[in-house]
Amino acid sequence: MHEFFGSKDIAPGAVRPVLDAVALGCERDQRQLFTGVSFRLRAGDMLRIRGPNGSGKSSLLRLLCGLAQPAAGHVELFGQAVTQQRGKLGSKLLWIGHAAGVKALLTPEENLAWLGTLHTRGASAAIGQALAAVGLRGFEDTPCHALSAGQQRRIALARLYLPAAPALWLLDEPFTALDAAGTAQLEERLATHCERGGTAVLTTHHELTRRAQAYADLDLGQYVA
Repeated sequence: MHEFFGSKDIAPGAVRPVLDAVALGCERDQRQLFTGVSFRLRAGDMLRIRGPNGSGKSSLLRLLCGLAQPAAGHVELFGQAVTQQRGKLGSKLLWIGHAAGVKALLTPEENLAWLGTLHTRGASAAIGQALAAVGLRGFEDTPCHALSAGQQRRIALARLYLPAAPALWLLDEPFTALDAAGTAQLEERLATHCERGGTAVLTTHHELTRRAQAYADLDLGQYVA
């Protein structure tokens, strides 16, 4: 089992693992993608999942957040099986998939209000600040179908700036469609989040130039069945 530990700034009492992946195996279309994937993450940890196309990076993230079931092994979130926390996952983790996941007919403000309810009803108070943080000030009331792919990605990433967002972030290819400035900003946001005691897991081919102090890579290519 790989052990990834939090940064030196985390309080001594914060020793309970945030996320445990235990001997995970994954099948898709009757084909085994990977087997025997194990790791443990604590507060402050950042884990980048990499590997060749088709190795199961997105599938692994879906296992971690309870959207799919493993062919083998299990996932624990804060010491309890993910399968036993179905109604609570929205308040314990923040999931952003490969697609932006925004509704084209809604505005950025409406989309973020809708997405924010996954975590807390009070998130709408900070929506304007979150959109401004990702460079969308002035676009709050623009229908999303009129925005670029990069701007739509920024709407999804604005969830990372909502004050009530959960501390565990699971992000699938979050740098997709971002320009250089957006990429640098997201790198900084991820590193800062972890250094303040959050935990982040992301899939990406992008080589990070700004990382958390407690950072590790997991290459799924080593777990191919």
